[in-house]
Amino acid sequence: MDVIFTDVAVIGAGQAGLSAGYHLRKAGRSPGDGFVMLDRSPGPGGAWQYRWPSLTLRTVNGVHDLPGMAFADTLTGASPDKVTAAEAVPRYYRAYEEKFDLQVQRPVTVTVVCDREPRFRVEAGETVLSARGLINATGTWEKPFIPHYQGAETFRGRQLHTKDYSTPDAFTGKHVVVVGGGISAVQLLDEISQVTSTTWVTRREPVFRDSEFGPEAGRAAVAMVEERVRSGLPPGSVVSVTGLLLTDSLRAARDRGALQRLPMFSHIVPDGVVWADGSTVRADVILWATGFRSALDHLAPLRLRGHGGGIVMDGRLTTRVAADHRVHLLGYGPSASTIGANRAGRAAVSELLETLRIR
Repeated sequence: MDVIFTDVAVIGAGQAGLSAGYHLRKAGRSPGDGFVMLDRSPGPGGAWQYRWPSLTLRTVNGVHDLPGMAFADTLTGASPDKVTAAEAVPRYYRAYEEKFDLQVQRPVTVTVVCDREPRFRVEAGETVLSARGLINATGTWEKPFIPHYQGAETFRGRQLHTKDYSTPDAFTGKHVVVVGGGISAVQLLDEISQVTSTTWVTRREPVFRDSEFGPEAGRAAVAMVEERVRSGLPPGSVVSVTGLLLTDSLRAARDRGALQRLPMFSHIVPDGVVWADGSTVRADVILWATGFRSALDHLAPLRLRGHGGGIVMDGRLTTRVAADHRVHLLGYGPSASTIGANRAGRAAVSELLETLRIR
């Protein structure tokens, strides 16, 4: 098995990975000995290529430009209501990869990264890299999170995660319990409640806002997550800071009663869910819109996690692993947002190349 020697291994070619690739190119590094990008998906698009068909450019929560090329440059003249995110974003990413000649290798799944001081060994089937530095941008799509509730295994209906959602028509005639208080949860709740009956449950009381949150709320959200990862705690949700934007479609959902939220149930029974006070709701489907966790299992041999369950991070935009400055995590903590991923790509490349020169 041949080993490819390179300065930087970039794992993942979603928005964060492509941003890193662009800035590596801008810093004078070339694909091959300068950097190698690996991606597990069959084609460009990151997690966007797997989004549900009803998620259009009108309803999506923002697609931000990658550095050096505007998203609008790849759009056709079709109405935003007609163009799906799963079609438009992969087309944009493909054009981006070609324009900057990033030479992404796919489909390649990285299974393990080991420290072979002073280099890393990156194993991905028949592909093996020996890299001086590592930029991990694997995101969260491959790690859907479903919390455990007593009795879940006895439920006779269907349980699925946001990752498995396709269209609301699959639930026609069924009562659906939607669990989760994030943007995806309310978007899916809106769609499903138009074709069938629903119950919405969340751990916290949702907070809606009537307009886009401003710079102050954005800074507060980033600061909250940054504080957690700098202290080694797992990144938390930012919805509690930013709130949920009350769009026209959500106002319509509220008017038809779909946004009447209930607190979290205590356990699950074969035909529904039960609260601590004994009240019940019959359910045919439980949709867990409960988010994702960072896909970092392949980094386990590096022993990056601390006692708090997270990874202590530092650096200008909190992408650098404090315990090993040769490793940067994009899409983890403050860089998990689409805006944050772009800014973090530049900072991570700058800091990593500086570290590699020092070593």
